[in-house]
Amino acid sequence: MKIIFVNIFCWVLKKIAQLMILRYRPGIIGVTGSVGKTSTKLAIAAVLGPSRRTRFSKGNLNSELGLPIAIIGDFPEEELKLVSRDTPAGEKKVGKAFFWLKVISVGLLNLVRKKRGYPEILVLEYGADRPGNLKELLEIARPNISVITAVGDIPAHVEFFAGPQEVAREKSRLIEQLPSAGFAILNYDDETVMGLKDRTRAHVVTFGFQKGAEMRIMNFGSTIENGNPAGVSFKMEYGGSLVPVKINGAFGRVQAYAAGAAATVGLIFGINLIKISEALKSYKPAPGRMELLSGVKGTSIIDSSYNANPLSMHIALDTLRDLPGKRKIAVFGDMLELGEYSLEAHERVGKMAAQVVDVLVTVGTAAKLIAEAARKNGLSKKNIKSFNSADEAIEVVQNLIKKGDLVLVKGSHDMELGKIVEAIKAV
Repeated sequence: MKIIFVNIFCWVLKKIAQLMILRYRPGIIGVTGSVGKTSTKLAIAAVLGPSRRTRFSKGNLNSELGLPIAIIGDFPEEELKLVSRDTPAGEKKVGKAFFWLKVISVGLLNLVRKKRGYPEILVLEYGADRPGNLKELLEIARPNISVITAVGDIPAHVEFFAGPQEVAREKSRLIEQLPSAGFAILNYDDETVMGLKDRTRAHVVTFGFQKGAEMRIMNFGSTIENGNPAGVSFKMEYGGSLVPVKINGAFGRVQAYAAGAAATVGLIFGINLIKISEALKSYKPAPGRMELLSGVKGTSIIDSSYNANPLSMHIALDTLRDLPGKRKIAVFGDMLELGEYSLEAHERVGKMAAQVVDVLVTVGTAAKLIAEAARKNGLSKKNIKSFNSADEAIEVVQNLIKKGDLVLVKGSHDMELGKIVEAIKAV
């Protein structure tokens, strides 16, 4: 009986979202990929926001339930947490029930009485955790512009697919269903992404660091203020025009990729590069995604605790390598949903970590593979500490950090590494 009710509810929610799109006819920008979806979504919203009424899907609203919420209304963050990973199944049932009732009511009201000020542009994130996810989401909302950020050789959620190529094929649905007048914006540096370019009839526009990308990112580097990490800076070149970009409080090439994709979208909407560069000053990374925080004891924290997969781990370690710090400390948790690729992926991270970090802390069973690979590749055993849970690791991490340390915290969301960040960040 419960399953029947849930299916009926999902159908109603989906229909309301479909009807909202038919009634208001917003432009839809879809973003997918294994790395950088949320950052790219936020960067696009920052670029378009000054000139267009824009709404973006908040948090992790990229599922069959999450996508309709973003289409129906702009709900407060606190309410959205009720139906996010922050609130486990079975908890706050009454609050969840009232929230879903509100979503349905707002949707029906806005269908009956046309709402003034409905967004001209919706920037939506499309998740592909399992085969068929994209097909379901595209039945709700088909983009006019689609962005594929990055996939990598061992993508996120590969456990539920036949292999990495099946993951890429699933994500390609986002560009396959574009109209011929639409735009497919692709990461030129990702071979898997570029291998999908023939799957669309839309105009293909590329972004990336490598020569040949139409929106080319150049002169990337980290900005340092008073000896401490402050953000990133780079230049973007398109059609012979070059503009500088500076983003504070965010790190890693993923931020430049997000800006490059967003700038490409901005050009499609007729915004010039100078205005795009100005707009990107308002871009801020989502919490837990390569976000710079001040830590206790005069430390700095790169909080990337929201999620992790092999590609994002390697990007995070590259970032840690390039930033100043008396000691580089990495707190790594399990990378989940990798299936048969888990052993190889964790060992790769450990091998790379041995060349970058001074101290390694791991949390979780699979993350012990990171620790062992780091030890085998030269990191002293006395500088490696492993724990089964974040709760067990908190006190040790609090005690080991010292003034001037740079601490990177990263792992899959279910490893709860955000608890460690909360324990060591400055109030």
